[in-house]
Amino acid sequence: MKFFDVQSRTRDQFVNITAQVQQTVHALGISEGTVTVFVPHTTCGLTINENADPDVAADMLKQLEAMVPLQQPFYKHAEGNSAAHIKASLMGCSLQVIVTNGHIDLGVWQGIYLCEFDGPRARRVWVQ
Repeated sequence: MKFFDVQSRTRDQFVNITAQVQQTVHALGISEGTVTVFVPHTTCGLTINENADPDVAADMLKQLEAMVPLQQPFYKHAEGNSAAHIKASLMGCSLQVIVTNGHIDLGVWQGIYLCEFDGPRARRVWVQ
């Protein structure tokens, strides 16, 4: 297993980590099979989605905010980041990616994103 760190810049942000995942796969010497990409955090997640048009990530963030507002009168969590925990659970904390000939296999328009919901902060991404 290897890891890399990602620094988010805003509270809610999708950070494209496709290149870092590919570099890590190369560093691990994996040429065929699958890798697991995992974030050991409870207020960020991972997704594979559109990588050609940045409006898709912006639209997803807007929709997540509409579904899970930052403040709700029924939130009880003392840290005030219940929305971040909920969004992270909706996105999930891990992905499986196929590797062929040493390269991660994604569709033409796909990219791998770290989904930050409680930033800005440093995050760690594990690849195995």
